[in-house]
Amino acid sequence: MTRFPFQLGVHPINWVGEDVKEHGNDTTYEQILDDIHSLGLKGTEMGRKFPTDLALLKEELAKRDIQLVSQWKSVLFSDPAYREQELEAFREHAKFLQSMGSKVISTCEVGGSLHFDPRRTPNESEVIRLDEAGWASLVEGLNAAGRIAQEYGLKLTYHHHGGTAVESPEEIDKLMELTDPQAVYLLFDSGHALYGGANPLDVLRKHYDRVAYVHLKDVRPALLEQARADGVDFVTCIRRGVFTVPGDGCIDFKPIIGELVSRNYTGWALLEGEQDPGEHPAREYAEKALRYLESLL
Repeated sequence: MTRFPFQLGVHPINWVGEDVKEHGNDTTYEQILDDIHSLGLKGTEMGRKFPTDLALLKEELAKRDIQLVSQWKSVLFSDPAYREQELEAFREHAKFLQSMGSKVISTCEVGGSLHFDPRRTPNESEVIRLDEAGWASLVEGLNAAGRIAQEYGLKLTYHHHGGTAVESPEEIDKLMELTDPQAVYLLFDSGHALYGGANPLDVLRKHYDRVAYVHLKDVRPALLEQARADGVDFVTCIRRGVFTVPGDGCIDFKPIIGELVSRNYTGWALLEGEQDPGEHPAREYAEKALRYLESLL
């Protein structure tokens, strides 16, 4: 049982990679959930190893007293041609999360991304930034999706993310400025903020009133610096071990935790490492991160 005033959980991506499939690929969902339970944590996101049968998923979570906090939902709203089918898929996603008792939808625009945009080809090497038409279409789609989320008692929390068209502090600012604050919220991710060139604390403070969900992730600065020098992409950064759990990288989480506590944040914050569990065992690193974060209180 943690001593945090907010709800603290851990992401299954620490055990099984989502973007790097070989990371922890032989790990079972039972092992992941057993480890989370043994850590005394009560929340997690949907992972690719988790049961897709709704009854079984509910049973496996309930017997370990674990809440499904959210599940990532890619959207392609920047291209109007995809709008209606994307909104339909978003509605189905919202229905699923409502049935699991979740309150937030982790949402990310994939238009322009090397790794997530279905229109991209393997021989491309740069993220395509949004033009003004793309921004306008994205905003319209997100506002509509946010209203759908509300129909199901959920909040759309936008995940600013490395390797996508919304990763820099300027892009985060623009997204928050253009979207409806009653429909679109922010998923603050400390690691992705730093990766995108921001001071994570600045992002949290500037947009706190829109923050409805938090990912606590750290960065190994020397590995990030080398990755930048080599010009490698986001997924290669994961393979190189750029990301890790809080307390194992360069981010000072004391003011971040202090900000959440002083602002009376009561939502979910999930520990994230996104690294090879063969080299960095997930349960061991989560335990170290918990000790580190608790020492900051």
